[in-house]
Amino acid sequence: MSARTTRTRLLAATTVALAALALSACDNGKGVRDEGPSSASKPSTQPSRSAPAGGSTAKPAGNTGGTTGGSTSGSTGGSTGKGTGGTTGGSTGTSNGGGTTRNTPCNGANTKTTATEVTRPLNHLLLTVTNTGSKNCDLTGYPVARFGEAQAVPPVAEETHPQAVVTLTPGESGYAGVLLSAGDGSGGNGYTAKTLTVGFDKGSSAQPALPAKGVYVDDKLTVTYWQQSLDDALAY
Repeated sequence: MSARTTRTRLLAATTVALAALALSACDNGKGVRDEGPSSASKPSTQPSRSAPAGGSTAKPAGNTGGTTGGSTSGSTGGSTGKGTGGTTGGSTGTSNGGGTTRNTPCNGANTKTTATEVTRPLNHLLLTVTNTGSKNCDLTGYPVARFGEAQAVPPVAEETHPQAVVTLTPGESGYAGVLLSAGDGSGGNGYTAKTLTVGFDKGSSAQPALPAKGVYVDDKLTVTYWQQSLDDALAY
């Protein structure tokens, strides 16, 4: 074999060996050529567009507070205030004013007062007040009766206090009884009075005429509260 032939074979053998090595480096051992990671396995550089968890159902805190606060406080507060203020205010004012008069007070300007000496009971005078006006009037309290030139007025018999305010319609009368003196003569400081002035709770007074001979009074002089009926006025 010549030297040229030998060199040719060595060159060919070397080339084959180098080719084998190159093939071995490119093979992944599974018969598939490894060309690096595929595009499908690369991480995406685009930001995710999916909604955050709970984003579609949860409302912003501002909206939630506004809706809940407005609806609850508005309807609850409004209805409670109206109900309480309207009803309770209305029902409370009427009750507290029960003791006050509802009409114009009866007095010497809108009534006529008369004084009549009665036979029964003994030593009694009947005061009659008649409404001469066009509207109802309330006859409250008791007559402030001043006989003659007396400096003091007689006390009232507390047990005669009426259950309700005496209201007089136009033309209607109210009454009060006056015990002039003790029936058994036990009273003192007696005198005969020929004039009488009757004062009312409010307004002008009246001066009803007494009998021409006058009336005898002593320190037992007492009046009743104004009454709706004549019988109640003379029951004391």
